[in-house]
Amino acid sequence: MIIMAVESSCDETAVAIVRDGREVMSNEVYSQADMHALYGGVVPEIASRNHIIVISKLADSAVKKAGIKKSDIDAVAVTYAPGLIGALLVGVNFAKAAAMSLGVPLIPVHHVKGHIAANYIAYPDLEPPFVCLAISGGNTLIANVKSYTEVEIIGTTRDDAAGECFDKAARVLGLPYPGGLPMDKLSQGGDDSAYKLPHAKIEGHPYDMSFSGLKTAVVNLVHNAEQKGEELDRPGLAASFARAVSETLVPRTISAAKDLGYDKIAVAGGVAANSRIRADFEKVAASENIKLYIPPLKYCGDNAAMIGCQGYYDYLTGKTAESDLNAYATMAISEKM
Repeated sequence: MIIMAVESSCDETAVAIVRDGREVMSNEVYSQADMHALYGGVVPEIASRNHIIVISKLADSAVKKAGIKKSDIDAVAVTYAPGLIGALLVGVNFAKAAAMSLGVPLIPVHHVKGHIAANYIAYPDLEPPFVCLAISGGNTLIANVKSYTEVEIIGTTRDDAAGECFDKAARVLGLPYPGGLPMDKLSQGGDDSAYKLPHAKIEGHPYDMSFSGLKTAVVNLVHNAEQKGEELDRPGLAASFARAVSETLVPRTISAAKDLGYDKIAVAGGVAANSRIRADFEKVAASENIKLYIPPLKYCGDNAAMIGCQGYYDYLTGKTAESDLNAYATMAISEKM
């Protein structure tokens, strides 16, 4: 089964051609990061307008690079929630038009489920059940992946997402947007014990997280140093920050897997590209005899291949939509359409 998949939940426009859920025939991504860097974050209206400009050409390119004809497409999958509503609507309406013109089924896909599915592409041997940590600019959650389509959230952030926290820390340090990669580079060689940063715990909820206190602590450290004319150990602060985030994420994910009796965990989302988090997961998973799955960098960020993969498994359960499909800015991963 050949699926054309569309992703436009934030500031990446992406179209992919995926065969039988696991084989990526093409995966086109157009990033607007440089455009939004001027404003220090994503401007929703600019994102939506640029999706409109590039999405059709991107789809044509994806079909051409896959070496197929449009008539070979068996279904169209699209991210319909969650995300920036204007951006999502561009992708959803394009996908509806494509499915209607091709006379094929339309498959609505939850964005976070797509991130989890990126691991299926990278690891053909991976099958549920397992625990997955999904970490991005908009989401931070620990999921019990019971099957390809049944996912239960067992832990989540009570406030900021880990990726948002990286962006805010980078901004106060004068680093460009998006902040994940610049923070990672700055932290290399830095002393991760240079600054003592908070590690929040939610009483009675061992898998839940909070990052607002960590974000505030970094902002206050930088502002206080500036006001007092003190020199700031920028690499040390970046390294200390990465350590604090990792020490929030890794133990909770490992504990969740052990408590559920699973011997495998997966990590997904843009923050999964962080070198400290990846290294800590590799070290702890090896010591606990747990199999670790982290997708390559090209599948950590938003892409359409992951949507095509998840769309395939959703389709096998009979999940399709009609031409009245709408987009939703927020939607629980377990919520039924």
